[in-house]
Amino acid sequence: MARETRPTDYPKLKNYQPTRFMLPTSHYDKTKADRAVAFIENLCHTKGKWAGKRFWLLPWQEQLIRDIFGIVKSDGNRQFRTAFVEICKKVGKSELAAAIALYLLYADNEPSAEVYGAAADRQQASIVFDVARQMVEMSPALMKRSKLMSATKRIVNYGNAGFYQVLSAEVGSKHGFSISGLVFDEIHTQPNRQLYDVLTKYSSDARQNPLHFIITTAGNDRHSIAFELHTKAVDILEGRRVDPTFYPVVYGLKDDEDWEDEANWYKVNPSLGYTVDIERLRDAYREAKQNPADEITFKWLRMNMWVSSTTSWIPDAIFMKGSEPIDMRLLEGRDCYAGLDLSSTGDITALVLIFPPRNSDEKHILVPYFWVPEETIPQRVKANSVPYDVWEKQGHLLATEGNVIHYDFIQKFICDLGEKYHILEIAVDRWNATQMIQNLEGAGFTMVPFGQGFASMSTPTKEFYRLLMEGQIIHAGHPVLRWMAGNVVIETDAAENIKVTKAKSKEKIDGIVASIMALDRCIRNQGETQGSVYDERGLLVF
Repeated sequence: MARETRPTDYPKLKNYQPTRFMLPTSHYDKTKADRAVAFIENLCHTKGKWAGKRFWLLPWQEQLIRDIFGIVKSDGNRQFRTAFVEICKKVGKSELAAAIALYLLYADNEPSAEVYGAAADRQQASIVFDVARQMVEMSPALMKRSKLMSATKRIVNYGNAGFYQVLSAEVGSKHGFSISGLVFDEIHTQPNRQLYDVLTKYSSDARQNPLHFIITTAGNDRHSIAFELHTKAVDILEGRRVDPTFYPVVYGLKDDEDWEDEANWYKVNPSLGYTVDIERLRDAYREAKQNPADEITFKWLRMNMWVSSTTSWIPDAIFMKGSEPIDMRLLEGRDCYAGLDLSSTGDITALVLIFPPRNSDEKHILVPYFWVPEETIPQRVKANSVPYDVWEKQGHLLATEGNVIHYDFIQKFICDLGEKYHILEIAVDRWNATQMIQNLEGAGFTMVPFGQGFASMSTPTKEFYRLLMEGQIIHAGHPVLRWMAGNVVIETDAAENIKVTKAKSKEKIDGIVASIMALDRCIRNQGETQGSVYDERGLLVF
């Protein structure tokens, strides 16, 4: 074992006080807490400048270890069966999780211990395992008792006939385990709750003293098992819920807290100044101020905030630059272009008109229309907590009778719009739109099939963002379009072409897709007489 002493400038927990969530019938067993702390602090770090040095626990880590392992019930077993730790990147999560896994395997006095590592996939779960394996390799005392099986991601402890095993993500093969310890890494990446339920609900019933240690950063899916656990942890911390078996730790900013205030950086980064360098964080902050995608990443990974998506493309502040009101009467008879994104029969259909500026003092004016089946509105509100019902009452969302979209209704609506505005072209995705294209062409409209790949979408997508950034698109802050703008995620190919992607966006973005298609036709037709902006400026690269 390493023998160096704690550096004098390295902080140590002072005046430990057990968590306020300790039951009146529980007590703090200092001997058990000291045992856990001593075991971990005799392990060694495996990464960066700390590699090979003893794992001196930071105050927040020692508080956690003493609470989890030292607070016991009258029968001597731990009060907490689940520990949920949500914290930002680069604070030593993998090292702490690996150390706890090893304690559960070697020092928890559990006969035939079965400790498992789980994550979204086996590769992710292997990150903590590989740290644990290196810790064992650097500990002669543990190596004498162990067999390391790197190929199968398994560590065997001969002393208690136990093992630590990495799991794959397949749910069907996880029944029948007798789990004494579980380390669940980055649960925010789980596609559903099935693996979590299988590993935590019944697989530890045969154990008297199991521990499920869940450690993760925040995520972007507020309908996930991770956000469910986050909400439970916050509710316990703020006194709205009680669960004496659940230990909550959440280091993260709330939506209304100032992510630009350095004081808050220390609040959410308890390792700041030690495993996290303040100057690195300042560099990341400066990048975040210059690029919207970097801002989202900074909030997510550095401030541990639940963001709408990891690569959210249109920040609300940028979208709302175009929130000035529109006098619809002044648009009557004007030239415009349209983008039509037809939904499947049960989903949202979007039509967007864009009116080009007539001179250098004017801006593009964008007018969206949305349709949804009337009978699906209550279900949508309940399932997604999105105010479709309010939007429908306010006139921002149009409902068609029944539980499917009626294309005949939309076709007539477009024909009526054609009487009011001079619609020069309608760009439409060819998928699912053949009959509509034929019908509208028969009504006298010029229909332009528009692909959804990089070749068609990249240039107008970049132009759309540029115009939003410069406040050159007016949309009156339309609430449905605003919501959709916040949902947009983009994909990038090797040539740095971009496109919005419905597959990766967590919620609906149909209005943004229709807007981009309409803008493409608008600018290309402007270019026929005055030279395309694409030719003058070239492609934007984000």
